[in-house]
Amino acid sequence: MQRVAVIGAGPGGIVAARYLKSEGLEPVVFEQGARLGGQWSGEPGHSGVWPLMRTNTSRIMTSFSDLPHEDSTPTYPTNTAMGEYLERYARQFDLLPSIRLGTPVRELSQDSDGKWVVRTDAGEETFEQVIVATGRYNKPAYPKVPGLESFSGSAGVSHAFSYKRPEAFRGSRVLVAGCSISALEIASDLAMLGASRVVVTNRKQRYILPKLISGVPTDHVAFNRFAALAEESFPMAAVGEGLRAFILASAGNPEQFGASRPSENIFEANISQSQFFLPLVAEGRIVTKPWIESVDGQTVHFPDGTSEDFDAIVFGTGYDVNLPFLLAEILRELNADEHHLDLYKFTFPARLRGLAFLGMLGVVGPYFPVLELQARWIAYTFSGAQPAPSAEELQAGLEAYRARRGGPQELPCHAAALLFARAAGVEPNLGHWAALGRGLMFGPLTPTSFRMNGRDSLPDAPARFAEEIKAFGCMSSNQLTPMQAGQLQALADARDDADFARFVASIPVSH
Repeated sequence: MQRVAVIGAGPGGIVAARYLKSEGLEPVVFEQGARLGGQWSGEPGHSGVWPLMRTNTSRIMTSFSDLPHEDSTPTYPTNTAMGEYLERYARQFDLLPSIRLGTPVRELSQDSDGKWVVRTDAGEETFEQVIVATGRYNKPAYPKVPGLESFSGSAGVSHAFSYKRPEAFRGSRVLVAGCSISALEIASDLAMLGASRVVVTNRKQRYILPKLISGVPTDHVAFNRFAALAEESFPMAAVGEGLRAFILASAGNPEQFGASRPSENIFEANISQSQFFLPLVAEGRIVTKPWIESVDGQTVHFPDGTSEDFDAIVFGTGYDVNLPFLLAEILRELNADEHHLDLYKFTFPARLRGLAFLGMLGVVGPYFPVLELQARWIAYTFSGAQPAPSAEELQAGLEAYRARRGGPQELPCHAAALLFARAAGVEPNLGHWAALGRGLMFGPLTPTSFRMNGRDSLPDAPARFAEEIKAFGCMSSNQLTPMQAGQLQALADARDDADFARFVASIPVSH
């Protein structure tokens, strides 16, 4: 079998190995850590999870289509359960013999024949194809703050990636910088676990979704096919207004809780998620401030004219692209910097044939369905089951990506899932599944829902999907509500697609 190198044995590398193997290719997975699982391994230095951390996406949306979580798994699994899940997945597909633990890749280069040379401490090996699946969240990004180097608080300056022991901050005055999910979750942890004062500072207030809306996981109602198709079909201003209205109705405006007022343009403000942050702000257990103006010893100055002394500063300010094993000429070809890689649909370079990147895009919402779909597309392309993009397509895709530079770099889960499902040829044929029409449009984009048509389709996928959309009380009927019927009709009118219009007309409506 033709061997394919996979760099990284986190969720992306593992699911890539599974599909490469099913395509008749031999994956060779290089993992620097002593355990597989990437972030979910819990290994110091390789993992940014902390002992009390749970997923922020539901168990159905934090799994792959071939292996559901065990029935006893709570709605939001622990990080330990996720590590065990990934190990079970690797065993199910007999991937363990393909994974070389404790084997960091020191250099990836291309020889004169166009083959890829992987260098490790054990020597060099040559491959026709390589998948880089090292992840997007392993090199902490620290913003430039005047005077930060002078900070003299007893607990120092740290990043969310190294946050492990909330008890280390008990009794401390802590400034948490950022409005990402990790920043808000850490601030909530500290406020509930004994910090004497918690202040959150950010450049701009985001809208904040809770983990649960009326008992249903947010990822089962917020990231769906209707939202993805609406973004393609309606003016972005109208899409933004619709999204903002949904968030205000289900979660409220942060200003109502005592936080800053976010921009009315939701794409400018962006979205974050936390179950407890806003209620803790309302209780006065977390205080919000504008972004840091400067630091002088223990004293932090803010642009509103206030200042305050802190014992610790924790930055939840994201991550930089981290590919230290790529040669300078490859990085130049990718036009790489801390935030960008010039890739066709976040996956293939234009002129570096046989190289693919997996999971290097930022995703708002569940990651696992996106990783599996991107892995399938890469595996199908490498095996020849799916045509590789042409030179013209690659160039057009790169130009489309370059137009995004300087703007938001994250894609919502629903947009990323449809992007890769279409590329892999596995987007469900809606006309075949009118009985599941409501779930396919307004239900969760579960991994199983992408095993209903195309390569690797499963006979039981429709029945499994029908059960998944009922989970947590998300959808008890296959009939559209009158509001949903109106939304779909407007979408059908905007898309001007006769097949889609027939599909919409076939879905029953409750009266």
